[in-house]
Amino acid sequence: MDILYLMILCSVSLAAIFLVVFIVYARKGQFEDDESPAVRILFDSDEIKEQEEIGNNKKDEKEIGENNKIEEKSE
Repeated sequence: MDILYLMILCSVSLAAIFLVVFIVYARKGQFEDDESPAVRILFDSDEIKEQEEIGNNKKDEKEIGENNKIEEKSE
């Protein structure tokens, strides 16, 4: 009978831990985006890669431009 009490205590403790973890991640916004994983499968993988490359190129150009300004000022 003692093992039954121990098992109940362990299962309730484990459930409480999972509840706390769920609440913490729900507040951080982990479960906010429900649609994009389901819609992502509809797009061709090449289109997604091209969009990411375009975004990365713009970011790189901006960084290069800022570096050139710093180098011009130092010369």
